[in-house]
Amino acid sequence: MSQQHLVSREWLQSHLDDANLVVVDCRFTLGKPGVGLNEYVEAHIPGALYFDLEHDLSGPKAAHGGRHPLPSVEQLQTLFSNAGIDQDTFVVAYDEQDLAHASRLWWLLRYLGHEKVAVLNGGFAGWRQAGLPTTAEVKPAPAAKTFIPNVQPHMLVGMEDVKQRDEKTALLDSRAPERYRGEVEPLDPKAGHIPGAANYFYKHNFAPDGELLPTEALQERFRAVSGKDEIIAYCGSGVTGCVNVLALYQAGRTDAKLYAGSWSDWTSYADNPVATGEE
Repeated sequence: MSQQHLVSREWLQSHLDDANLVVVDCRFTLGKPGVGLNEYVEAHIPGALYFDLEHDLSGPKAAHGGRHPLPSVEQLQTLFSNAGIDQDTFVVAYDEQDLAHASRLWWLLRYLGHEKVAVLNGGFAGWRQAGLPTTAEVKPAPAAKTFIPNVQPHMLVGMEDVKQRDEKTALLDSRAPERYRGEVEPLDPKAGHIPGAANYFYKHNFAPDGELLPTEALQERFRAVSGKDEIIAYCGSGVTGCVNVLALYQAGRTDAKLYAGSWSDWTSYADNPVATGEE
């Protein structure tokens, strides 16, 4: 189970009563704080807890580090311990926005050495479309456990790592093509992309039904970079880039890394170069 990056609706429904399972609702709407929590209160998968992207899965903003900086190890250790997560707990994360926020939780847990975590394929939308049960009952958090972090530094790169990469490293920009090309930039002060990056829009990892593409299709999607020694994904602030990392893991590249600060961190350094158009 520890290498299971995705779980199906059927699997989750049949395991909801497992003693060592924690389900986490990660719904969040950018620019509309509180909406995700309100949606959770209205209806969620029975027994699920709620983690907020900005309050729980991000740290305080600073001059650098991006719009959604990584939380400290101590912050995450407290969050996970209070959620009843320890080394024996299997965590399933879900959201309703192309798995981005659920993938952020998946990545954070794996970064702290917890491999017993998966994302619900199809998310909450697929769960509801299948007619599976939801509830408005908010249960008390489970009894606290002791989460022991084991940080995996190889999963993360910083701005200097990106600047100093060589031709054996593929850099994947996970944002929409128009943002990559620099035609629009709704969130960050500069438009464009990191020079040398290739555009792999994270939404192209999905089939029309909202589920992640099958493994073979994901392997084909990333075939052009499959021969690279290293693959780094980034996005605007280190959230949707986690979907590309998840997809790469599904495709067999479990060495894929995340530039967590992403474009919002890169452009916080005035001297960093910016490219526009296609590469």
